[in-house]
Amino acid sequence: MTEIPIFDTTDEVNALWNELNSAFQQTMRDGRFIMGEAVPRFEQEVASYLGVRHAVALNSGTDALMIGLRALGISLGDEVITSSFTFFATTEGISALGGVPVFVDIDPRTFTLDVTRLESTITPRTKAIIPVHLFGHPVEMDAVLDLSKKYGIPILEDVAQAFGATYRGRKVGSLGICGALSFFPSKNLGAYGDGGMLVTNDDHVAETARMLRVHGAKKKYYNEVLGYNSRLDTLQAALLRVKLPYVDTWNQQRREVAARYTDMLSDVRGLTLPTVPAHMQHVFHQYTVRVENGLRDELQHRLKEQGIGTMVYYPVPVHQLPIYQHLNVQLPICERTASEVLSLPMWPQLSIEKQVRVVEAVKEVMKQAQV
Repeated sequence: MTEIPIFDTTDEVNALWNELNSAFQQTMRDGRFIMGEAVPRFEQEVASYLGVRHAVALNSGTDALMIGLRALGISLGDEVITSSFTFFATTEGISALGGVPVFVDIDPRTFTLDVTRLESTITPRTKAIIPVHLFGHPVEMDAVLDLSKKYGIPILEDVAQAFGATYRGRKVGSLGICGALSFFPSKNLGAYGDGGMLVTNDDHVAETARMLRVHGAKKKYYNEVLGYNSRLDTLQAALLRVKLPYVDTWNQQRREVAARYTDMLSDVRGLTLPTVPAHMQHVFHQYTVRVENGLRDELQHRLKEQGIGTMVYYPVPVHQLPIYQHLNVQLPICERTASEVLSLPMWPQLSIEKQVRVVEAVKEVMKQAQV
């Protein structure tokens, strides 16, 4: 029986083969593999797409978060409020700069920050907020923006999983002071290797990020601060330029796949399915369900036996990782969610036939497990 992976680029690559091959050959002929012409062009195109003034191409989403925090001035002892239900990179930059992550519990329906809990965590040491638009679902940003304005706290959006998502008609990543993007291959706009970007309307943040990505130098060999080697290579920029014009179509296809899942799984007892408020546009980087009654691991195992790939994002909340256990944080909703979530196969070109097979397998397993 044919394997159904959690994610598959085969159809995408086949459809774009000639365009990708042309971009590859042109880059090879030009010979400028670092900061070649495709890099600033890609930056301009992403800035235009998101509606921001600046886009600074970097070598990963992790570096985009780190450099974004540096550009906001985060340093030793500064507190940064964020979610624990995220990939470690969200908090890694905070800690690497000597800052302290302050974790807030999540909304069990959206898996994003419970914004009603934010204000109580703000202290005089709070220097930034990182809302994580998880799985492609925007955070309820009105409340975050109101607190940012009230207390003068800058916002760095983690947009790694939500490229193209909108909140009240605006692209996420354009709402705060800056936004960190990831072009990891599985992302909605994915490279064929690592890649990232910091986007902003703030001239100082952009200038600082451009300096930090090249060893802290505005002019080569005249280094001013300790920086990083964090440039998006020309080949990845060239390939991403090919893909960018298709991202809205792919995101719409993801929403269609998600709608089919929701329609076909709506009557399955023991599953909680994603819901999306009308003022947001989800881009379904993942289609993630909650599996109740302790059945998540059994469902995942049984689907694997049938050749169906799934993933648990994330089995251990960040606050429970060894590096943060000394903080003694308890987040009951986040902790329960981590034991229940399961992401089903999701990519734009996922066929109805494969999707039906996934759904039928899920239904059968859940029915047998609850007899």
